[in-house]
Amino acid sequence: MFRKILIANRGEIACRIIRTAQRMGIATVAVYSDADAGAMHVAMADEAIRIGTAAPRGSYLRIDAILDAARKTGAQAIHPGYGFLAENATFAEACADASLVFIGPPASAIRAMGGKSEAKALMAQAGVPLVPGYHAAAQDLPTLQAAANDIGYPVLIKASAGGGGKGMRVVTSAADFPQALAGAQREAASSFGDDRVLVEKYLTRPRHIEIQVFADSHGHCVHLFERDCSIQRRHQKIIEEAPAPGMTSELRAAMGNAAVAAAQAVGYVGAGTVEFIVEDGQFHFMEMNTRLQVEHPVTEMITGLDLVEWQLRVAAGQPLPLTQSDLAINGHAIEIRLCAEDPARDFLPSVGLLQHLSLPADIRVDAGVRTGDRISPDYDPMIAKLIVHGPDRASALRKMASALRRAEIVGVATNLALLRAIIAHNDFAAGDFDTGFIARHPDLIAAHAPPPDAAIAASVLTILAMRAVRNSVPNDPNSPWGHSSGWRMNLPTTQTVTIQSGETNFAVHAQADGALTWDGKTCRAALANGRVTLDGVSVPVTMVGLTVLLAGAVFPFTEIDPLLPPETSAAAGTKVTAPIPGRVTNIAVTVGDAVVRGQLLAVMEAMKMEISLTAGRDGVVASIHATVGEMVAEGTEIVKLADLLQP
Repeated sequence: MFRKILIANRGEIACRIIRTAQRMGIATVAVYSDADAGAMHVAMADEAIRIGTAAPRGSYLRIDAILDAARKTGAQAIHPGYGFLAENATFAEACADASLVFIGPPASAIRAMGGKSEAKALMAQAGVPLVPGYHAAAQDLPTLQAAANDIGYPVLIKASAGGGGKGMRVVTSAADFPQALAGAQREAASSFGDDRVLVEKYLTRPRHIEIQVFADSHGHCVHLFERDCSIQRRHQKIIEEAPAPGMTSELRAAMGNAAVAAAQAVGYVGAGTVEFIVEDGQFHFMEMNTRLQVEHPVTEMITGLDLVEWQLRVAAGQPLPLTQSDLAINGHAIEIRLCAEDPARDFLPSVGLLQHLSLPADIRVDAGVRTGDRISPDYDPMIAKLIVHGPDRASALRKMASALRRAEIVGVATNLALLRAIIAHNDFAAGDFDTGFIARHPDLIAAHAPPPDAAIAASVLTILAMRAVRNSVPNDPNSPWGHSSGWRMNLPTTQTVTIQSGETNFAVHAQADGALTWDGKTCRAALANGRVTLDGVSVPVTMVGLTVLLAGAVFPFTEIDPLLPPETSAAAGTKVTAPIPGRVTNIAVTVGDAVVRGQLLAVMEAMKMEISLTAGRDGVVASIHATVGEMVAEGTEIVKLADLLQP
């Protein structure tokens, strides 16, 4: 077994690998970028070494820097985690050339399955059913457009060299195809260094079911059953579970056998996942991920195995610990991906400081960040994975609902409310879902709820306490100027606090006896010992500055000065700004161009996704304030529009 391994990754997967290595007595080396110098995986590892700048191409995608770090620290093997270089055949070969063990499959297997088009051709030869589509080499627009027309809309454009929803577009008409293709190719080139795509028929009600496979260098290969990954947004998974609801033993056996055959066809070694689309009882090969998957914990929970330990043992030349007949399903497991993103803004990633992060301690939590860490625009927005296990699906759902109620996050927008809504949805509980579940249930993405009275009271009482500290005169506790009760001669003892939540202002009048009055109602309130009491009813509350966490919901408040004039803004739609920090990858217009509402103006890349900036009104491009390749902050003006000149 290895004495020391280097982990060529970051975040929760690096922490996950370190935990298993430590349990096995294996020393670990972390690598980090400038953005990750104080990261959790760096703190956990036995050694850590800087490899470059915050942008992945200057650090986590630098093969030379990673190999140099392994040499300097005496690591014997490199675990790539997932993402970055995990499915890079050149990296696997470079490790071998440097006399380092790559903890993953052979480069030949990565190449065979790394290109989706080539993999589908291989599967067709093996007799595995495929979704109708175009998987050939030609990549020009006329050829791909003609293929899409022949297949019939809707079609799905997919990056040939990668996964994770990057470089993927659903196209519903021929008119939309050219722009969708250009966007998919840009995103594919940025994410994987390869802009090749394939085009497939887009199935309307499919389930996304994948099979975990494992093979060793002694000719053994097994599958560890299936995972259902159908709950997705932007073609990326946010809820996974094992086993798949409604799966029959016959279909499980057929898919498992097909997955093992796929792995054996390419001489696979290590952990891999064969992904299928399932509709009307028929399964179709989609792709093979030649690495450990983000959702591997649910497989671990139902099998009682540590898949990272299996990876390490297989990479060290040991045979698989178990045969297919030794493996069995025990209970049901569910995993959710808690992400820094705003579902109400089309799942736009959110960046910023994690001011408060509290996750349940009685379930499995795989996280790579802590309170005080920053969500960076350079990396994936996942905060943590919450994983539960129960004797059956119903009990696992109850455990997950409880865990989500107790999760608390302040500092960035998250998908926590959406995850709670999905877990509580009757159709999801009944197993009636597919990859279009979120799109068909827009009610899952609720508008920001108005703050309850208890939250308003907690915010106001916090402000009053802060005022008391600011206004105190410690050298003379008997001075009347040291009191902040709001006392005035011949007037009621009242303080007025004006707070804002969203677009709504609340002017709250606070009496010295604890009475609060606003919007025509009066109540008595107190805040102490982590509880807010309103008219005798006490509930637990967490305060992070003026942000109130109450009953699992987050209500941010700001104190405003009612005497200040309201801020003015430019005419609606004239300024097109960066919604989050990111890199400008395309400017689609020039000064003087006439544009119409909805027209593409510029493209940004942030947190592994492409963001299209479009015109909010008809007009003419008055000025452009960014250049391709420039890193811009949130709110930076990219394009300014002016009114069209009338003839």
